[in-house]
Amino acid sequence: MKYKIVATGGTFDIIHVGHKALLTKAFEVGQHVIIGLSTDEFAHSRGKTVKHTFEERKDKLMRFLKSNFPKKEYSIYKLSDYFGPAIYKEEIEGIVVSEETKIRVKEVNHIRIKKELPELKVEIVELLKDSEGELISTTRIIKGEIDKEGQVI
Repeated sequence: MKYKIVATGGTFDIIHVGHKALLTKAFEVGQHVIIGLSTDEFAHSRGKTVKHTFEERKDKLMRFLKSNFPKKEYSIYKLSDYFGPAIYKEEIEGIVVSEETKIRVKEVNHIRIKKELPELKVEIVELLKDSEGELISTTRIIKGEIDKEGQVI
């Protein structure tokens, strides 16, 4: 383990292989993973259409974690902005993000420095693509273009 505590986050509306890659990396590098789960309001403010409520998504995420990462330590926090606990929890040492969201880490570290907290180390997970080279996303799953494993339909 590289870190005692790492953070990651997402909406996790329909959990797919990209989410599994993100969480796998987080559990590989962190002993304890803090997972920020977007609130319904925050998801909507980012232009996302979610099929499931926060509580439904949290329940599905917990079942997914228990099934795929048994005996791993984690905690789930409501994420009502881009930063969540990453800007105020001193004990968080690293952050696991996708290439898509890595731009936010600069902002997180800027806020942490202002609060006299150490900067977070960054672990980046590549975005996964389907067999035709298109990015795997929940939006594409909802549209029926691909399945949760990224297979083109």
